[in-house]
Amino acid sequence: MAEAATTDWDTARAAREGPVRERWNNPDPDKAAREETLTEIGRLGLESNIAELETIGYTTVKGAIDADQVARAKAAIIRVMERKSGLSVNPDTEQQAAWDGVSLAHYLLFEDEVFESIVAAPKPLALISYLLGRSCVLSSMTCHFKGKGGTPLMLHSDNGNGMPAPFSMTSQVANCNYALTPYSREAGALAMVPASHRLCRHPRADESTLDDDNCNPNAVAMGLEPGDCVVWHGNTWHGSFKRQIPGIRMNLAVYFARQYIVTQEKYDRAVPQEMLDRHANDQRFLRLLGQRQPYNYDAAGPDWSKFADMPRGQFD
Repeated sequence: MAEAATTDWDTARAAREGPVRERWNNPDPDKAAREETLTEIGRLGLESNIAELETIGYTTVKGAIDADQVARAKAAIIRVMERKSGLSVNPDTEQQAAWDGVSLAHYLLFEDEVFESIVAAPKPLALISYLLGRSCVLSSMTCHFKGKGGTPLMLHSDNGNGMPAPFSMTSQVANCNYALTPYSREAGALAMVPASHRLCRHPRADESTLDDDNCNPNAVAMGLEPGDCVVWHGNTWHGSFKRQIPGIRMNLAVYFARQYIVTQEKYDRAVPQEMLDRHANDQRFLRLLGQRQPYNYDAAGPDWSKFADMPRGQFD
């Protein structure tokens, strides 16, 4: 009996250690991941975007998603906001006081299949891979649904309140902000502060304002057309200006994190089986949705094959 138990234990230990040892015997998985990402960047013609990420901390990708994706995303977000509020919305002319300033549509991934295609949009995802490694995960997908008036969104870094300064120059989180309606300063555009990622800290109170009479002089309004996106390093200061004209400014903030950081929204075990089935042959998409996250296990213990996938460097 004891001998059988020992044999079972040895078998379990071999199953645990085998894939992990194989992974760690690889001489340099991070080098392979780096080469894969840089090849992808070259194939997609993103070299100038990488230069901008390094020098100013953000970059614009024109036409990152197509007109059909934009239209479907807008329609889905309007459905969500009308369902949440019980109010109708005219995105072109809206002036109801209920929509003044910013309202949020959270957890959009499961609202329409179009959001799955946007998560995997090739050019932005390649830039996210450069910033966060190929093991990164989706943290949240949100629309900042902005009507006329309200207050500006103050400048901040996406490292949040929990990360102390000085920040690492290796990006821990990164954002991809898609314009679903035209962006201009009067339309409530995204604001970026060039090279702020190199300061490696949150902005002070006197540096964070975007009010008309007290605006950080370094803040730049991002002029975008629907389908364009801005990708930025997690350290980079950003916010948005107050909308001054009727209608709704709609975006899609697709926020990513390195795989060891807690996500803002619940994915992992919460992902519907039908979505997993749709992407059964797309390992990158499944990884983005936390399906290779080895932590948060129960009494049965870890899935050691997932630990074998743990990143071993900046690009892995």
